Amino acid sequence: MGKAKTAKRGGASSSPYERPAKHAAAAANNVFKFSKDFGQHILKNPGIAETIVNKAYLKPTDTVLEVGPGTGNLTVKILEQAKKVIAVEMDPRMAAETTKRVQGKPEQKRLDVLLGDVIKTTLPQFDVCISNTPYQISSPLVFKLLSLPNPPRTCVLMFQREFALRLTARPGDALYCRLSVNAQFWARITHVLKVGRNNFRPPPQVDSSVVRIEPKLGSDRPNISFVEWDGMLRVCFNRRNKTLRASWLGNKEVLAMVERNYRLWCATNDIPVDDTVADEDEEEGDDMEMDDNAAPGAGDDEWGGIMDVDGEDDDTPSFFKELKAAGSEVPKTKSKRKKTRVALLVKEKVRKVLEDVTELADKRSGKCDENDFLHLLAAFNAEGIHFS
Repeated sequence: MGKAKTAKRGGASSSPYERPAKHAAAAANNVFKFSKDFGQHILKNPGIAETIVNKAYLKPTDTVLEVGPGTGNLTVKILEQAKKVIAVEMDPRMAAETTKRVQGKPEQKRLDVLLGDVIKTTLPQFDVCISNTPYQISSPLVFKLLSLPNPPRTCVLMFQREFALRLTARPGDALYCRLSVNAQFWARITHVLKVGRNNFRPPPQVDSSVVRIEPKLGSDRPNISFVEWDGMLRVCFNRRNKTLRASWLGNKEVLAMVERNYRLWCATNDIPVDDTVADEDEEEGDDMEMDDNAAPGAGDDEWGGIMDVDGEDDDTPSFFKELKAAGSEVPKTKSKRKKTRVALLVKEKVRKVLEDVTELADKRSGKCDENDFLHLLAAFNAEGIHFS
């Protein structure tokens, strides 16, 4: 009588009653790998997802923008309270997963999934923004939302914890920076809750925080050009812990930029400029030590986390980028080139603004508040110096 064949250890089983191998079960649950390029960390804690939605104080008539819906864990909870959800997703696989969550349900008609980059996408009108934000678009997303002609009523956004703390930092805080001033100038920002890294799949390297951003609307909205305001702040925070005198008068490239802008303003307003070479006695006393090679973004205010706050080289004005691209460095020795009278005039205007008008020359950007920067911008504009 023949001997019955037994299945080999570790081999595939032909019996329908056998338990599936562990690796097969894992493969079935892991539909696809999460992409680090898209910053995909799916929020898996339903309690936190519900808290985020509740903190948005949604109305039944609200249209909600969700950035990076992932597998739809936040999306389905938003649909329980809002009229409509517009979800913007870059990964086609994630977009399909989100759509699948409401397929065949009444909520399907109230969900629009847009495939693409939210920073480059022209967004339709919406009332509220809720997002488990991919870390690499944190800063661009904040300023895209704040710069919209009709900004949302409120935004409840999850960020890397250090980025969130920068958003809410006050003058004198270690994390106070250009991002802090800009965001708080255009919106009211409050910290909602801290979220540990183990609440995500896969877990990120750092903890996260949820913040509520309420853009200033109507008469509360500043009537100032964002480009000009931000242009001035870029120079001020070139070296956050240096005095404003050093940031403005101690950097040849900054003075060259200010001179170019002043010439443009004079040309626009039909004001003649004196391009003649200054005499030696006019240049006396103009020997302040220059910090020639200090490009913004490389100093005290440099981002030290796992993510670049404003994108690579975003803090560097174009003239510094051109200097770096050309591979040239300004020597530390005193320039032999004669200065024009308009260059000396511009430097005197900057000195006057810092020392006489605002009296902020010896103050550091990290200690200045919103009113200081407003006073500084108004004084520069009064002297014909603009940044846009």
